[in-house]
Amino acid sequence: MPASLTSVSGAAWHRGKERTMALFKKRTVGKPGEWFYCLEHKKVEEGPECPAKDRFGPYATRQEAQHAMETARERNLEWETDPKWHDRPGPDEGEAAG
Repeated sequence: MPASLTSVSGAAWHRGKERTMALFKKRTVGKPGEWFYCLEHKKVEEGPECPAKDRFGPYATRQEAQHAMETARERNLEWETDPKWHDRPGPDEGEAAG
């Protein structure tokens, strides 16, 4: 079969060798109705459109996904100011008796 022709199965011939081609775009994993915030495109997506490494979520609502960056900033601030995160005793714990 010439290299310019493709069979129905998605196989093509190139230089005498059969090669398979993807007929459908592979979808990223997720459920319909879940919302994500894409870090690459800086937009809300229903269902995952971009790879997991480029998104936050899933979120239950579009509004939650719209506030993903704000939520991340708030959580980061909480972690940065959490004494346990830095292995320091909290104000109510005092120094451990030794």
